[in-house]
Amino acid sequence: MAKLRKRGEEIRQFILDNAEHYPNDVANLTAKTFEISRQAVNKHIHCLVEQKALLVRGSTRSRHYILQPLEQWEHIYDLSNLLEEHVIWKNDISPRFGQLPDNVMDIWHYGFTEMLNNAIDHSSGKSVSVHLKQTATTTEIIMYDDGEGIFKKIQRQLELIDERHAVLELSKGKLTTDPANHSGEGIFFSSRMFDDFTILSGNVYFSHQHNKVEDWILETKKSQSGTSVFMKLNNNTARTTKKIFDDFSDENYSFSKTVVPVRLAQYGHEKLISRSQAKRLLVRIDRFKVVIFDFDGVEIIGQAFADEVFRVFRNHHPEVELHHVNACREVEQMISRAESKF
Repeated sequence: MAKLRKRGEEIRQFILDNAEHYPNDVANLTAKTFEISRQAVNKHIHCLVEQKALLVRGSTRSRHYILQPLEQWEHIYDLSNLLEEHVIWKNDISPRFGQLPDNVMDIWHYGFTEMLNNAIDHSSGKSVSVHLKQTATTTEIIMYDDGEGIFKKIQRQLELIDERHAVLELSKGKLTTDPANHSGEGIFFSSRMFDDFTILSGNVYFSHQHNKVEDWILETKKSQSGTSVFMKLNNNTARTTKKIFDDFSDENYSFSKTVVPVRLAQYGHEKLISRSQAKRLLVRIDRFKVVIFDFDGVEIIGQAFADEVFRVFRNHHPEVELHHVNACREVEQMISRAESKF
């Protein structure tokens, strides 16, 4: 009896986990995966509907399934009211999460308070809105402030040539426009804790997904003022804040390791050929003990680019340990050529 109950729980969890991605075909997918009849699957779906975890939409032919929102809430905060992120977390956000595991709450506590603090201290906006939505499988929060825009502000204060360069710097970590009061670690670690983490500001869209080393820059046609932050996490993830911190820390628990997505140094369709492009990539790299350059999505690099990164920089900073991953054959050959002269 216990085995049957456990199998039933596995089937219903599978339906919930896949309803968002396969709304029109989750019943067939479940039947094939567990080798059971559609009639048996429908019983499990009916059970989930009764539990208010799943919603059925459409007639027989166009029937599809969506996750029932268990919690939906939004509020606009006045940034001139001396907001304190820990107070908002304690009074408004934390009570709406329900009985989530401690490790999940720790991630949300860290990510939410860090992102709200950024809006309070850095946005120069008048208000910030918070939108929370929870289903049986995931929780997501969207935060929007009407300030200057994070990428534009970084570009202006650090005198960068492009807003996309600001994303490259954020992806490295240890970036802040207010070093006296901030470490510059909040966005870096938050982006690695959540399943999906996205920042949209101006014409630039920055996204990081868990289990993918690279970060993505996309350009949008429609410019957005202010800054939007999207965070999404599975309600039963086994991930912990400690594990994420440990992945990028040394024996003294300092933030000493980073992974740099090299493709972010490319603007548009340009190829990474010159020393100036390499220097763009290398900005602030000397603040870390271990640097891993991820060449995923980079098809070619020039001799000068490779020489600047893997020979010149190493000569000037022997204390920094450089590694590279996901290099294609052409890129690997150019790196090897530069390293042979080191």
